[in-house]
Amino acid sequence: MKQVAIDNGIPSADIFMDHAGFSTYDSIYRAKEIFQAQKVIIVTQKYHLYRALYIANQLGLKAYGVAADTRSYAGQSYRELREILARDKDFVKSIFKVKPTYLGEAIPVSGNGDVTNDKDIVN
Repeated sequence: MKQVAIDNGIPSADIFMDHAGFSTYDSIYRAKEIFQAQKVIIVTQKYHLYRALYIANQLGLKAYGVAADTRSYAGQSYRELREILARDKDFVKSIFKVKPTYLGEAIPVSGNGDVTNDKDIVN
């Protein structure tokens, strides 16, 4: 996805990749603690957006959301059912502020996103 953004004119240094954001909760926790974000814009499907914004709020991030439902995908009923379970899981994680699987050293978004690049990213 980073390469697509670069190909469309976004400077590589302005894009940070999170290689340990294994879940919505982990990604938002890492946005605050690793990338040191204070405000975030979350772009995702509408059914998923509510949970992501809730997590961000609970973790102390100022968050704005944008629904990116440009088309329907097969299997949506399954994803919506899974979302109910994920909401329960993340509700509990948000109460107890569970640390994600991996943290690591800080990589502030005020710096250079190239430090997070994969080998195949062309700057």
